[in-house]
Amino acid sequence: MSAIRFDQVHLQFPGTPQPAVNGVTCDIEAGQLVVILGPSGCGKTTVLKMVNRLYEPTSGAIYLDGVNIRKMKVTTLRQQIGYVIQQSGLFPHQTVAENIAVVPKLLKWSRSKYQSRIDELLTLVELPPQVYRNRYPAQLSGGQQQRVGVARALAGDPKLMLMDEPFGAIDAITRQSLQDEILRIQRQLHKTILFVSHDVEEALRLGDKIMILQKGEIVQFDTPLNILTHPANDFVRELMGADDMLRQLSLQGVETAMQPVSPDYQYQDNRAIAPHENLRQALSLLLQTGTQRLPVMDKGKIIGVLTLETIQQAAKMGQF
Repeated sequence: MSAIRFDQVHLQFPGTPQPAVNGVTCDIEAGQLVVILGPSGCGKTTVLKMVNRLYEPTSGAIYLDGVNIRKMKVTTLRQQIGYVIQQSGLFPHQTVAENIAVVPKLLKWSRSKYQSRIDELLTLVELPPQVYRNRYPAQLSGGQQQRVGVARALAGDPKLMLMDEPFGAIDAITRQSLQDEILRIQRQLHKTILFVSHDVEEALRLGDKIMILQKGEIVQFDTPLNILTHPANDFVRELMGADDMLRQLSLQGVETAMQPVSPDYQYQDNRAIAPHENLRQALSLLLQTGTQRLPVMDKGKIIGVLTLETIQQAAKMGQF
């Protein structure tokens, strides 16, 4: 069963000639991180806000674990959903701990349970509880505030996370660090996440799948690699930069292009790459070092080698 299902969902705001959302239909599997991507005004945030019923569809239905959300009490629905917005949305007069405890208190958790949950989540987002639990939002950097925002959204152990351009107001270096954190947390928790973004690189980096919207309609919903290699139309091709070979290489692991290592292979350099890294990183390392062969190392053992030729061959074979 899909975690979320959109069935011919339309939304037209009063007095507007065109629908904001026009016939959205798709199934989102449990545990997937789906990035909703598209230009300004395409309906990304509107789709997201219909899931927690900040907007109600004009027609069609949205299902959470097979239940039509219109048949659920709004408070019950929202208690099952974590919500992260661009500016963190923390209550400025409350401490970090008090901000995280908001939903557990609404769920009537015992004090000992929610206090333990606060420490657990601050540790998860790599903000040591003994340092941060009694600070106020104004005492935190923008990146730290967003980490607390993620912790607060996870506090009630929700089925679903909605993230509306959560890193859009953060500088590039902190943004990448927070993306790393989301990937790390997702590997641990396997939440179902809908993540709105206008940034193609972010979508490619985070998404198990990407939902591309244009004028309120889904024009393509697929894995990042499939979208880059088989864009549905010129709009998708241009939006994604589908002709950018480096962007395509970034979605393929080095293990797909490495060659077996010979028993007499001599490892001359201290540069190596892990099998879970991507071919764009491998190409960069090859060019930086000027080496002819780049070892692929896993747990201290060389399991293969990469060369410029093997990367070129992978591209020519149509893997991209």
